[in-house]
Amino acid sequence: MSKIPDLFTLAEHADLLQKLNEWDIAYHQNDAPVVDDATYDAAKSRALAIESEYPELAKNGASTHVGAVVSSKFKSFPHVVPMLSISDVFNAGDVADWFDKLADKNLFIELKVDGVSFAARYENGRLVRGLTRGSGVLGEDITENLRTIPDIPQTLSGDYPEVIEIRGEVYMRRADFIALNVAATESGDKVFANPRNAAAGSLRQLNPAVTASRRLSAFGYTYGDLSGRTWQTQSEYFDKLESWGFKTTRAWAHHAHTLDEIQDVYNRTMLIRDEIPFDIDGLVIKVNDIALQEKMGARANSPRWEVAYKFPAARAITTLRDITVQVGRTGVLTPVAELEPINIGGVLVSRATLHNADEIARLGVKIGDKIIVQRAGDVIPQIVGVAETFLASREFEFPAVCPVCGAAVVQESGQVARRCVNTLGCPAQRIGELEHFVSRKGFDIDGLGTRQLELFISRGWITTPADIFTLISRHGDAIKNLDGFGDKSVANLSAAIERARDIDLHRFLFAIGVPDVGEVTSKILARAFGNLDAIRNAPAWKLKQIDGIGDVMADEIASFFADSHNARVLNELLTHVHVREAVVVDTAPVDSPVAGKKIVLTGTLANYTRDTAREILERMGARVQGSVSAKTDIVLAGADAGSKLTRANELGITIWSEADLANLINSAQ
Repeated sequence: MSKIPDLFTLAEHADLLQKLNEWDIAYHQNDAPVVDDATYDAAKSRALAIESEYPELAKNGASTHVGAVVSSKFKSFPHVVPMLSISDVFNAGDVADWFDKLADKNLFIELKVDGVSFAARYENGRLVRGLTRGSGVLGEDITENLRTIPDIPQTLSGDYPEVIEIRGEVYMRRADFIALNVAATESGDKVFANPRNAAAGSLRQLNPAVTASRRLSAFGYTYGDLSGRTWQTQSEYFDKLESWGFKTTRAWAHHAHTLDEIQDVYNRTMLIRDEIPFDIDGLVIKVNDIALQEKMGARANSPRWEVAYKFPAARAITTLRDITVQVGRTGVLTPVAELEPINIGGVLVSRATLHNADEIARLGVKIGDKIIVQRAGDVIPQIVGVAETFLASREFEFPAVCPVCGAAVVQESGQVARRCVNTLGCPAQRIGELEHFVSRKGFDIDGLGTRQLELFISRGWITTPADIFTLISRHGDAIKNLDGFGDKSVANLSAAIERARDIDLHRFLFAIGVPDVGEVTSKILARAFGNLDAIRNAPAWKLKQIDGIGDVMADEIASFFADSHNARVLNELLTHVHVREAVVVDTAPVDSPVAGKKIVLTGTLANYTRDTAREILERMGARVQGSVSAKTDIVLAGADAGSKLTRANELGITIWSEADLANLINSAQ
């Protein structure tokens, strides 16, 4: 059985994914980036670390995520070769861990430019398409915007491949950034926070003329799709780029063969960091040999042959004005330090998370203290200690009730996090919970997205899940008069709500947001108990007897259904919906070739979605899991399968193709 995370870890992971999603939307869809690359990467790095320790959390987590969904404002095109991220390392020890695994120590070190990634496709030497990173699989079409950047040639010079996708970084020089903000101030327009945000906002303009006015620059550094390669090393590729008309960071590049040489380059670059005319947030260390790069391959979202060695945190001392408490979408209460605003590494910092009561005690911070704040890896602000305390400084008292809804705050035995028990009724949790409730794997109510939910909640029309099912009867006429609505949209929403009144048990369990109960666990519970009443009344000891339900998870499920707030919300909901019973399954079908087999899905299937393939296999008695281990029986690998396939081959696990799945389905018919 896989290791089960505690409540604090679950809450931290959920909070990180929420932040990553919000930042993705701000950058990729709203053209308004709110954090720099380093901030994003640090949050993602922490999420990946959690998912490495608890593989079950990797399903639909940061481990499977690159970039974000593309915006509907732009046409989208697939990357022929996925556009992956680079794994971060933050200290010499991390570099050594990566370095020691290399068969070839011939390395090429480049600057990590703090900008925005692009992919420019050339056919017969002519620029035919430019894409953003997007999701890593799909990118947004920014061809006309790239054409406005002088550093990106319209046609290649010299001897070039018939087809090549040149990848690089669009950035803004500090001098151009200052000039842009001066002009914006004079004209009363938006002022950008830093050069990276300015570059991001400028590159993704619908009007190329705006992009052209922003004085963007660009470097090339790697490639994607390619018809033929004539270079053998990364260094030689830089030569090719420059011969074709691209600029590179060659002037600051170095070769290295030892850890001491890597650290020397790192230290020397740190000393001249401010002299470089554009922002950098570290170094990129690459295996120089291209053939070896190809042999080493990639994980699910990052190559194995390169790492980003980030620069250290910037620190400053400021006053802790107050400690407030935020309630997250999972109900976890998080103390937040309200700071006397201080500039740290070019960023104005006024808040920092204190994580939990234990962390406050460990740091020994009091309201009114002078505290030391750092941006870890030039990223997320964090408090690292007390610089000076005063007689007037006061202790922080953690609230005994939720500051939003007034419900009890509990701390489970042995757990760090404190949580509001009012899971379904707390307004702070409401938006997130309702989004989850109406999602495709829950009640699947089309027409109730985030915007609509926020609109209806703000008007007091929806406060609990049950309110959704009376929304049209109570407020249908008023909704028709709102911007973006009309008779047809209200009719469609009404029809979607009516269709949702009849729901399978496992989907209901998923939708109501029982702690630790995701798609897989909801199906396990449904098949073990058959009906909702049996699950609601099941004591923890009985839940613990079910294969796949651990002790912590069982306690959480039992506590959820025992809570009076949740019971009241559920009872109200059940007056409006019918929950279909499930067939109790004690054992897998004996006549199925995959009965009882542990199967892991990886890669992209051509004829089946991941959910469809999972459903088919589970109906045939298989146990579909998220991570590969020695106990895995089969790995079903589609296109672009990554680290899971590599791990399966190392363990000698049976590998299936999509054709094998098709044969299995045909044999059962």
